[in-house]
Amino acid sequence: MEAPTGHDQNADQIAYWNGAGGLRWAQRQPVQDILLQPIADLIIERAKIRSGERVLDVGCGSGSTTFAFAKAVGASGHVMGIDISAPMLAVAREVTPPGSPVEFALADATIHPFVPESFDLLASRFGVMFFADPALSFANLRKAMRRTGRLAFACWREARSNPFFMVPLQAVYQHVPKMPQVGPEEPGPFAFASEERVKRILGAAGFSEVAMEPVDLALDVAIGGGLEAAVRSATEIGPAARALTDHPPETVAAATQAIREALRPLVKGQTVLLDAAIWIVTAKV
Repeated sequence: MEAPTGHDQNADQIAYWNGAGGLRWAQRQPVQDILLQPIADLIIERAKIRSGERVLDVGCGSGSTTFAFAKAVGASGHVMGIDISAPMLAVAREVTPPGSPVEFALADATIHPFVPESFDLLASRFGVMFFADPALSFANLRKAMRRTGRLAFACWREARSNPFFMVPLQAVYQHVPKMPQVGPEEPGPFAFASEERVKRILGAAGFSEVAMEPVDLALDVAIGGGLEAAVRSATEIGPAARALTDHPPETVAAATQAIREALRPLVKGQTVLLDAAIWIVTAKV
């Protein structure tokens, strides 16, 4: 699969999402979509999506949010999903329902030549935290928005408020060295944790009336599959999985057992609930 041409500063992200990382996410995506469905529902509710609208879904991955937005806008609407990951978009195109009012673009949203003033809503579920220069990226995205347009996306709050990530990761760190610390403004899951930073970025890009709603959730990392499903989830994608990359099998086995023991007290029937903390960000063009 051929990676898209992108902004030079986004080269590392393009390489990751078109390499082994992107393949893992594409393979895991059906399960992740079930896990994260409540967040897509929140975006749709807060965005007040209406029938007939045109939606731009940034970082659409394998398309589950694109399809959810398409259902909300109906046959008279249209949704464009954009992503830099060829493996994930291949899945999206494969599972697109016949007649669905969607299209997908393999492109870097920082430089993609969008048709000006062609969308009513810019939306994303965890797809906007990976830009090297987010103000530049959002300025380009804003050009695609109608003058009456609006924005609604979800991003993670700070790591310490997200046991969803940190419980498995801290268990892994009993057996492997800590990964290099990522700066608070470097691309990554927590790059938009700071309310001040997000408002600064969106303001610089030309958006107004920026509002950030903190939302706390309990997510079932087992997705109804019990403890072993939760362990697989933690070791296949996410920070704990990245921390285990390139370690010998015996180390991975020991760290996996540590995750299992960390999650065991959280088992309730077939669920394993971990707390998660997000922002729902809304703004106007």
